[in-house]
Amino acid sequence: MKVSYRGIQKLPAALRTKLDGRFAKLATRVDGRGEKQAHVVVSAERHLHKAEITVRLHDRQMVGIASDTDLFTALTEALTKVEKQVLHQVEKWRATTRRSGSLKGAAAKATAPEAKPRKASAKTSNASPRIFQANQHQRRKPITLEEAVLQMEDGRDYLVYRDADRESVHMLVRRRDGHFDLIES
Repeated sequence: MKVSYRGIQKLPAALRTKLDGRFAKLATRVDGRGEKQAHVVVSAERHLHKAEITVRLHDRQMVGIASDTDLFTALTEALTKVEKQVLHQVEKWRATTRRSGSLKGAAAKATAPEAKPRKASAKTSNASPRIFQANQHQRRKPITLEEAVLQMEDGRDYLVYRDADRESVHMLVRRRDGHFDLIES
């Protein structure tokens, strides 16, 4: 991470090494898509030092502003604020792009009829199998065989439904020759 300082004539060596360590820690979270930059602006009014640190992450500016009588305290407080913002932004990005297991189950439950099974990979072979609820019969009304055939016209390979006459579960499967097989339970 490149750090540019403005408003400071000379920063003591001990203070600079501590700040460089904190910026290196921040760089591990921020760097990933190219080199990032941090801008540090320090201003002093009478006995008060004001520090402003700006870091750009995912097209957003993370800004930490702090003021104190001690220059090092003002810089570390501003850097702490930026670190919290970066951590929050990275966690927010991860939560939206990589869903946790509970969110995957909820999303799969909502879109189960359209969901297609995936091939098992080496990564998921150790994980327990997931169960998708494909037919939620509470929300579906019973239909006749003719209505089921009409629903199959949109290109489905199979349809599971409750028969209106017998109140039992039937499965209508499209064969390769274009005809249908009816499986009754």
